[in-house]
Amino acid sequence: MNRTLRALALSIAALVAAACAELPADRIQANQAAFAAYPPETRELIQHGQVGIGFDETAVKLAVGEPDRISERTDAQGSSRVWRYVEYESDQGVLLYTGFYHQYYAPAFPYYLDAPARRERDVMTVTFREGKVTAVERQLK
Repeated sequence: MNRTLRALALSIAALVAAACAELPADRIQANQAAFAAYPPETRELIQHGQVGIGFDETAVKLAVGEPDRISERTDAQGSSRVWRYVEYESDQGVLLYTGFYHQYYAPAFPYYLDAPARRERDVMTVTFREGKVTAVERQLK
């Protein structure tokens, strides 16, 4: 595939990824009872796709969706669980797809899977201790 066609394909993939991304409103619609149980301040953060300290796992899923990876961490304060949200980009920095999106749509758009110099990047990590968010880290470009 020549360079121009590859760039066009990668651009289309990025647009499709953005268009197909599930929004907080979609997740709220599917889980109205869980959303309604949270206090107004928490509901407002969820509606804006933001994660707050003290959120439980359900609130985080409503706000930003399923994590791409989950790991356990043990340090001097005890054990914690870390959720990672991932994006993949081309060597030129063009968004190819997000991790969770990729799980569902990769078979439909296989041309971006073999993108040369594809990079993986954690865009957000959420740390839980005893079932509640204790830290949120977002990557700045």
